[in-house]
Amino acid sequence: MDSSIISGKSHHPSHEHTHDEERSKMFGFIVFLLSETFIFLGFFTAYIVYKTTNSDWLPAGVSGLEVRDPAINTVVLISSSFVIYLAERALARHDLMKFRQFLFLMIAMGTYFLVGQAIEWSHLSFGFTTGVFGGMFYLLTGFHGLHVLTGILLQILVLGRSFIPGNYDTGHFGVNATSIFWHFVDVIWIVLFVLIYIWQ
Repeated sequence: MDSSIISGKSHHPSHEHTHDEERSKMFGFIVFLLSETFIFLGFFTAYIVYKTTNSDWLPAGVSGLEVRDPAINTVVLISSSFVIYLAERALARHDLMKFRQFLFLMIAMGTYFLVGQAIEWSHLSFGFTTGVFGGMFYLLTGFHGLHVLTGILLQILVLGRSFIPGNYDTGHFGVNATSIFWHFVDVIWIVLFVLIYIWQ
């Protein structure tokens, strides 16, 4: 007689295979985030070097950046990390309704941030080609904005897949990965906000 039957335990090779596959995917995803981290670190280093070695750092006629509205956008974006955490907790409790509500709120907060950034860009008196500062400002905020947009699209995909019956019964890799990506985007913005808006 099978020992697993005698012991009263059953093995689920398919579940074990799913967990191993999710671990492999998560490892690859973490490697991807590390590569993105090094790209941003390169940008941060270049920004610091240029700022500390150029006396005429700001474009002509520009005394500094307005901080109030970007600070509000920052609070909204950082708060969205807590919202997505609540969404994960809801999914862990199999509460799909709350999961969807929190995801929708997080998507709205991310969209608010992007719209706020677009409004800020439209009121700036300098462009991408306006000196080193102009180039660095638009490169850093634009590259980060692209990541925010990517995160929003991924969350929309995750939200849509929640309407597929039983989709998240066997694993939550997609939810966990997109959540980690969003936290990464938020941490990067904190650094950017300090470098660009606080350190003027």
